[in-house]
Order: sequence, then structure tokens, then C-alpha cells
Amino acid sequence: MEIRDLCALVSCVVLALSGWIYGAKFFKKKNYLLGLELWIVGFSATNFCIFIATGSEFNLGISLYLDSFSRSFGMPIIAVLGLMAVTHNYKPSVFIEVLLFAAAFAGTFVVFLAGFLDGVRPYFYVVMWSGYTIFLFYFVSQLVRARETLHALATAVGGLVALAVAITYDFFPIPGDNTHMIFMTWAFITWSYGAIQLYYAYVALVRAKETSFQSLALAPR
Repeated sequence: MEIRDLCALVSCVVLALSGWIYGAKFFKKKNYLLGLELWIVGFSATNFCIFIATGSEFNLGISLYLDSFSRSFGMPIIAVLGLMAVTHNYKPSVFIEVLLFAAAFAGTFVVFLAGFLDGVRPYFYVVMWSGYTIFLFYFVSQLVRARETLHALATAVGGLVALAVAITYDFFPIPGDNTHMIFMTWAFITWSYGAIQLYYAYVALVRAKETSFQSLALAPR
């Protein structure tokens, strides 16, 4: 195994662990949308690890499909709705959550497999991720208002780098990176950081809002 393949494997293991661990943490916070989406990221990364280690095309296919899921609907729609639990107090029913994932998986089959989308698919991914980035910066603004400046800055940096990854993915291949492992190492590290930082920023905003509510409740009238 070459050095660049080893780096990609290690960074992919980090992404898999980040998805599984922080997905579970979101489940403990009763945010099932973000929790399940991060588990999907973890499962996708786990399959890509197996592909790097064994060359299994079956595992690669699973990983690519789930990657398409996260880029098309998982992060741009499901993760945004999950973040709205703290920004807009949005709490969908279990039925709605199941329906969201079912629709997203069905939509991904179309996006991933439909031949007539071959020419526009990369643009679709970038447009969807750009929408996620716009909402992420709204989330950052909420962190700033809550005086969680460090989390706001860390989340903004992660969001910008993740957008750069999304744009680079299909449009700007790295010279000499014929196997795409250099790019994937960068992408895996970026996504790992994004998942971890998103959790801690989410917790910080929840804590800040709870503190603000308690202050208002205790204020003399």
C-alpha cells in the first residue's frame, strides 16, 4: 500500500469513527435527523475503508451511493432540518422523520443512477451543498448572537473548507492524483472536523438558549 493510500485509509477511519460516535451523541440529544445522517456518513466511510484495504467493488458501490445521499439530501435537507431543532425549535414527528429518509433514499437512487442526469449531476451536488452552507452560516450567526464566538468561527471555517471540497470534488481534480486518494484524504479530514465541530456548536447553542431562557424566567417582573 502506497503512502497516499495509507493516509486516505487513516483519514477515512477517522471519518467513520466521527460519524458513528457523534451520530450516537446526537441520538442521546434526541436529534434523530442529525444522528442518523452522521451514522450514514460513518457507514459510508466504513465501506470506503474496506474498499481501500481490499479493493472490494461492492463496498465501493455502497460508499458512493451513500456519498451521493449525503451530498444530495442528507446534509442539505436532513441535517438542516436537524439544526432547526435549535434554531427554530423544529421537532418533526417520527412519521415525518421516517418519510424524510425514505424520500431522500428514493431521490438518491434517481440522482445516482439516472443516465440523463450525468451532465448536470455535479452541478446539482454543488448547488445542494451551497444551500447547506448558506444555512450553516445562519447557524453561525445564531452562535454569534449567543456569544459563542469560538464555536462560530470554528464552524464557519469548517463550512468554507467543506464548500471548497464540494466544488473541487467534480470540477478541479488535483494534478497527479490519478486515484483521487490525495483529494479524498483532504475531504475525509474536512468532513470529520465538520461532524465533530457541528456537534459541539449545536450543544453550545442549546446551552446558551437554555441559559437565556432561565435568565428570563428568573428576571423580576
